[in-house]
Amino acid sequence: MRIPQLRMEAMYAQLAISTEPVRLEITQPPAEMTIEQPPADMRIASVPARLTINQSQAWAAVNNKHVFQLLEDAADDGRQAALDYMERTAVQGDELMRIENGGDPLIEQAAANSEGPPLEFNIALVPPPFSVKIGYEPGRLDIDWHIQKPRIDVRVHEPMIHYKRGAVRIDLAQRPSLHIDVVI
Repeated sequence: MRIPQLRMEAMYAQLAISTEPVRLEITQPPAEMTIEQPPADMRIASVPARLTINQSQAWAAVNNKHVFQLLEDAADDGRQAALDYMERTAVQGDELMRIENGGDPLIEQAAANSEGPPLEFNIALVPPPFSVKIGYEPGRLDIDWHIQKPRIDVRVHEPMIHYKRGAVRIDLAQRPSLHIDVVI
């Protein structure tokens, strides 16, 4: 005896999954920057140093004088000689007026007038010390700076973002089925 059999064939469902990846692109354009540096303004003012040397007194000590100084000295000497002569003449005249007081004023005056003044001599340094006068005025230097600030201009660009969504597709690749047969 044969027993009928049931034969079942089942096909399971099959899914087909396909994906499309996400795409993200970011580009950053560079910033535009300009820098300008104005030059600094500099002013310099200087006063030169000054050295003065006056050696006229040293030259005068060795009798090397300017003609105007020689004339002035000669005039002073002449004036003094005239004053000395007038003084001596006045004194001698007074002595002669009083001849009655005794003494020999004529002999004394003749002896005094015939003799010259005593000669003077001395050892001296030529030119005398400190006869050259030196003067010094230091120089001066003034520097004035005026600094300019730099001019900086920056233009920033926003980043460019491109985004493409990803996708997941689920499809039914094979439908489920159940096939039942009866076999005798």
